[in-house]
Amino acid sequence: MSTLVADERIRSLRPPKPRVDPLTAHGSVVEEERRPDGSIERALTVFLAGAECPFTCSFCDLWRYTTDGPTPDGALPRQLRQVLGGLAAPLPDRVKLYNASNFFDRRAVPADDIPAIAELVSGFARVTVESHVNTIGAATLDFARRIPGRLEVAVGLETIHPVAAARINKRLDLARFERGSRFLADNAIDMRVFVLLGAPHVPVPESVDWTVRTVEHAVERGAAVVSIIPVRGGNGEMERLQLLGEFTPPTFAQLEEALDRCLRFSGTVVTADLWDAEKLPACEQCRAPRIERLRRLNVTGLAESRIACAVCGSG
Repeated sequence: MSTLVADERIRSLRPPKPRVDPLTAHGSVVEEERRPDGSIERALTVFLAGAECPFTCSFCDLWRYTTDGPTPDGALPRQLRQVLGGLAAPLPDRVKLYNASNFFDRRAVPADDIPAIAELVSGFARVTVESHVNTIGAATLDFARRIPGRLEVAVGLETIHPVAAARINKRLDLARFERGSRFLADNAIDMRVFVLLGAPHVPVPESVDWTVRTVEHAVERGAAVVSIIPVRGGNGEMERLQLLGEFTPPTFAQLEEALDRCLRFSGTVVTADLWDAEKLPACEQCRAPRIERLRRLNVTGLAESRIACAVCGSG
């Protein structure tokens, strides 16, 4: 099936998208994050509203946070000013600009806005933006040179399972990821990587193994941070694949196992994405303390015993 046909099918199955105001950021959060050297930094994540990513991955749910057309000129600097204006001093160590798309796609981030954005983040020691590997290049270097802080680019590797990687409509192969990771390393730009748990087309008994193998692949290519993200339904395509037996929603127990097994990697911080973790299938009796355990592991990187539960037998 051609990618254009897949794009059309995926988009046709989506439920109605909430209205997105291009002049107002979705929100922001300040959290503690561990870095590869063991230090703990305060990181501000700003969830910006802008144009949708053009790649139409089958598992994506970020489209619902994007505008219907190109990001209007001046919208992103305005959003960022609003968020930064409400911060108390001192500034966090890092700012992460997450626009649910690709920072180096000029439909999503207009070229004329780059100088203003660079100026607005100039007070941060480190800056993270997100991008599909295919949009990394000259624009990445240009932005890195404009900011006094160190740049980090967050990219989706998703899975190295050969069948799944070819069928999730990502338009990314391992050779291209290899070139992208080498480009960032050669230019002293850090790399953060997103890896899926429960990727469609991966057999359930192999799901955690392939997540761990994908994390290891990112570690071996110099990732500073790897975030394990459970695949979420709700975009129509995941429901279609579930009916076909090609997708099974991941469980909280799988997320625990994946993170526990990845704590052995050195030189890279591996974390579990806990966004909507309370919605993952799990025992209601022990869900909350198990989430808190993973939250601690994300910050400390130190192994802990599982939470024991008499109801579900976990622990």
